[in-house]
Amino acid sequence: MNTNPLLQFDGAIPFDAIRPEHVTPALSELLDAANAALERAVGPDVAADYDALALVLSVPTERLQRAWGVVNHLAHVADTPELRAVHSENLPRITEFYTRLGADERLYAKYQAVADAPSSADLTPARRQALALWLRDFRLGGADLQGEAKTRYAQIQDRLAELSHAFSNHVMDATDAFALYVAPERLAGVPADVVQGMQAAAAQDGHEGQCKLTLHFPTYLPVMQYAQDRSLREALYRAYVTRASEFGPAERDNSSLMQELLTLRAEDAQLLGFGNYGEVSLAAKMARDPAEVLAFLRDLAQRARSSAERDLADVRAFAAQELGWADLQSWDTAFVSEKLKQARYAFSDQEVKAYLPLPKVLQGLFTIIQTLFEVTIVPAEAPVWHASVQFFRIERAGQTVGEFYLDPYARTGKRPGAWMDNARDRWLRVDSQQLQTPVAYLVCNFAAPVGDKPALLRHDDVITLFHEFGHGLHHLLTRVDDLGVSGINGVEWDAVELPSQFMENFCWEWDVLQQMTAHVDSGEPMPRALFDKMLAAKNFQSGLQTLRQVEFALLDMRLHTEADAAGRVLAVCDEVRQEVAVMSPPAFARTPHTFTHIFAGGYAAGYYSYKWAEVLSADAWSAFEEAGVLDVATGRRYRQEVLEVGGSRPALASFQAFRGREPRIDALLRHQGMA
Repeated sequence: MNTNPLLQFDGAIPFDAIRPEHVTPALSELLDAANAALERAVGPDVAADYDALALVLSVPTERLQRAWGVVNHLAHVADTPELRAVHSENLPRITEFYTRLGADERLYAKYQAVADAPSSADLTPARRQALALWLRDFRLGGADLQGEAKTRYAQIQDRLAELSHAFSNHVMDATDAFALYVAPERLAGVPADVVQGMQAAAAQDGHEGQCKLTLHFPTYLPVMQYAQDRSLREALYRAYVTRASEFGPAERDNSSLMQELLTLRAEDAQLLGFGNYGEVSLAAKMARDPAEVLAFLRDLAQRARSSAERDLADVRAFAAQELGWADLQSWDTAFVSEKLKQARYAFSDQEVKAYLPLPKVLQGLFTIIQTLFEVTIVPAEAPVWHASVQFFRIERAGQTVGEFYLDPYARTGKRPGAWMDNARDRWLRVDSQQLQTPVAYLVCNFAAPVGDKPALLRHDDVITLFHEFGHGLHHLLTRVDDLGVSGINGVEWDAVELPSQFMENFCWEWDVLQQMTAHVDSGEPMPRALFDKMLAAKNFQSGLQTLRQVEFALLDMRLHTEADAAGRVLAVCDEVRQEVAVMSPPAFARTPHTFTHIFAGGYAAGYYSYKWAEVLSADAWSAFEEAGVLDVATGRRYRQEVLEVGGSRPALASFQAFRGREPRIDALLRHQGMA
C-alpha cells in the first residue's frame, strides 16, 4: 500500500497527514502514469470510442487533477515557505502536461473520429455535449498548431501559469506583510469587538496594550467604516491601494507581471488565429464577441449613472453639512457613507451584526437548502487543514449526494476573498462502475470569533456566504455522471455566477432572515423594524456599486482587446474611470496591481460575467417571487433544470427550461432600484 497521502484516493482527503515532502514524489508518480496513458490512448490498441478512451485516459488524469487540486488548495489556505517552494517547483510540470494534453493532435484526431462515427448518434446528450466541448477546447488549446507555433504556444502556457502564481503570491504577501500598531484611543468609533480582536492580535505579537491593524478585510473594513481618526483611515487606505505595486518592495511589485501577462495573452490569441485575447475568452462563453460585451457594459453604465451621481451627491452633501468636510477623499467615503446610512435609515452594520452569529446563519442557510432542494445536510468527520474548518455531508433519502468543507475565517497564509473550488467531481467511474460523489471547498475570510462569543457576520458577509454556497450547490447537486460536464464543468463562464447570485436573494427575505438571526447576547431574533430599515437601505448606493463593477469589467475587456494595452495598464484604467466613474481614487491608487480575478484567476476577459449572470439570476429569482420564495415545486424545477444538469447543455437552454423564455434585464434593474 502506498503511504503517500496524496496518492490515497479512497475516502476523505488525509489533510492531517499531507506534508510538503509528499508533493513532488506523488506528482511524479501521477505524471508518469498520465503520460503513459496518453501514449497508450493515441496508439492503435485503443479504439476511437468514448468509453475506451475514458478508461485509458480519464482515470489517471482525474487522479492527477485531484492530487494537484489538493496541493493548489493548500497553497491558497495554508501557505508556508516549504509548501510554496514545492508548489512553485511542480507548477511548470503540471502546466506542461495539461498544455501538451490539450494540444495533442493525435488525441484530437481520435476524439474527432468518435464524433464523426455513426455511433456518436447513440451517445447520451450529456456525452455529445462533453465531446463537443472537448473538441472546442482542443482547438483553443492549440491542437491545430504545428511546428514552431506549437512549441511557442506551450512556452507561453508555462510562463502564464508561472506569472499568475507569482501575481497571486505578491498580493497575499503584500497583504500579510503590513501591520500597524496603534493605541486603542486612536480607534474611537470602531466597534468594541473589532478593537478587542485587534488587541488580542497585538498582544500575540508582543505589543501589549496596543491594537494591530492589518489589510485583511475583517480589520481593514471596520476601520474605514467607523474610525473617527481621519489620518488613520488615510494611512490604512494608502497601504491597501498600493499593495503589490512600485510603492512597496520591488520583489512584490506586480507592474511588470501585468505587462508580460497581457503581452503573452495577446500572442496566445494571435497563434490561435484570433484578433485578441478577448475573442479567445469569449469562444467558450455565452456572449458572442467583445463588442457585445462592451455594448452591454456601456448600456448598464448609462442606466446606472444618474443613480450613481445622486449617491455621490448625497455623500458629499452629508460630509459638508454634518462633518464640515468640503474635500471628500477616497478614504472618507466608506466612513461618511456609513454615517449617512445610519442617519437616513437609523441603523448601523454593527447593530445588524449582533443578530448574525455564524452558527445561527448556517442553520438558517441549511434549512433553506434542505427545504427547497429536498436534501439533508449533516455534520460529518474528515481530516482538515485548520482547526476552524468544518465538514458536512449532503444526503437524499439516506444516500450521499455530496460533501463540502467550510473554511470561514481570515488568517495569515490564506488568500484574501471568498471562493468555491471542487475537490472531487461527480463521476460514474469507468474503472469500477461506482458512482463517485462530488466534494467542494467553500472558503471565506470572515472575522474569527473573539473570546467565548461566536463569530459575528455583517449582512454583506451573509450575502457572501450564500453566494459561495450557490456555487457549491451547482457543483454538489449535479445528477450528471460524465466527468466533463458534471457540476460546474462545461458551464459557460458568464453563466457560472447564476446559481451563486441567485442564492444572495434569500438574504433579503424576512421569512428567511428571521429564522437565521439570534442576538449574540440575548438570543432574541432580529426585530422586524430593524429588517425594514435594512430593506429600505438595500439599494443604498446601488448606482455607485453598479458603476464600480462596470468599471472593473470594462478595464478587463479593454486590457484584453486593445493592441497597446499591455504597455499602458494605468492609462487604460484612468480612461475607463473617466468614461464611467463619478468619483476617481487618488493618483497613487494601483487597483490593477491586486486585480487577482483577471491576472491570477479565471476571469481574464470575463469579469463582465458577474453583471451578465446577474441578469440571469435576477430573472430566475423573479420566478420565486411569483410562486413564493420557499415554494418547493419551484425549487425542484430550478434544481432539476439548472443545478442538476450542470454543463450537460448550454446555459441558455437550462435557463429557458426553468423560466420558459429567454432572460430579460427588467428584474435586475427593478431589484437594484434602477428601473
